[in-house]
Amino acid sequence: MEIQWLFLILAIVVTVVGLGVVVANRRRVGGGQPPAVPPARPAPSAPERDTDVAVLEPDTVVEEPPVVEPEPVAPLSLRDRLAKARSTFTGAFGSILGRSAITDETWDDLEEALLRADVGLGVADALIEPLKERVAAREITEPAQLLDALQADMIERLAGSDRTLQFDDSFEPGSPNVWMFVGVNGVGKTTTIGKVANQQTTVGRSVLLAAGDTFRAAAAEQLQTWAERSDAEFVRGAEGGDPSSVIFDGVERASAKHIDLVLADTAGRLHTKTNLMDELRKVRRVAEKGAGTVTETLLVIDATTGQNGLAQAREFREATDVTGVVLTKLDGSAKGGIVFAIETELGIPVKLVGVGETIGDLIPFVPEEFVGALFDSGTND
Repeated sequence: MEIQWLFLILAIVVTVVGLGVVVANRRRVGGGQPPAVPPARPAPSAPERDTDVAVLEPDTVVEEPPVVEPEPVAPLSLRDRLAKARSTFTGAFGSILGRSAITDETWDDLEEALLRADVGLGVADALIEPLKERVAAREITEPAQLLDALQADMIERLAGSDRTLQFDDSFEPGSPNVWMFVGVNGVGKTTTIGKVANQQTTVGRSVLLAAGDTFRAAAAEQLQTWAERSDAEFVRGAEGGDPSSVIFDGVERASAKHIDLVLADTAGRLHTKTNLMDELRKVRRVAEKGAGTVTETLLVIDATTGQNGLAQAREFREATDVTGVVLTKLDGSAKGGIVFAIETELGIPVKLVGVGETIGDLIPFVPEEFVGALFDSGTND
């Protein structure tokens, strides 16, 4: 009996303890204090406005700041381009103007300057002798008057020549004008042709370039590049081939396409080589065998060669009936006086001069501008 009561008491104790455990667990899970709820994050505050920064409202039209164009760079004047040629004269002119009268030293300085500029002895004498007569007759009494008279005489000596590039626009379609370019190696023939092509297409003429220099390495490639730049047609032959056939093919293609103008390159050759000059005569004849007519034969001369350029002009004139001269590299030469030697002694007009390397640096020769640039010492020389 006692044992039964003992089991009953143990059962009651176990039951009471179990109920206590259950109640405690419920309080931890759902009863008693509610579970902590994390506080809500505060709404982000609006950033403070920088008083130096404009805040755009909706639909605000933003005005672009004005575009500031760079200051245009003025192209170099002919005077600037001829600094080297002018320097040959300015020293002598300074000495002449530094004297109070015209003396024997004046004539020595003047002659030396003209010869250093490569006008040639004959031209120098032809310029100085009339001035001496005017000084003796008291028509000229001051050094400044002497230089003014010399400048006027130099311009007059170059006046009267026809410097236009001859293009006969009366030819029927299919009868192109042909301009041939001749000269020794290294004077800039191919580059000159490219610049002329650009000028002619700019004025509205259709142009074809014929690569008659079949001997110089890469000459045809160089000319083709110029043709592409100027939107001109192009004809070439086999390397080392007959230059006459290339020119003939070029003229025929121009005729078939009604192209206005053929610019014919020729191989550079020494003017002292008789066989090469004979070949050039053949090229000249063949150029007119088809539908084309040669209206210009332009001799390209490097101005830095001085009196040697005069010898070239003489030989090429006899071989190809030169109608005009293109004087290249004039901006880099102190021997610009070769212009007077070529025109006075040979009667060939200088039609174009190269005064730089860019495509626009081949310009018409204007005697007044040329002589004026030689005399205009300005304030910076």
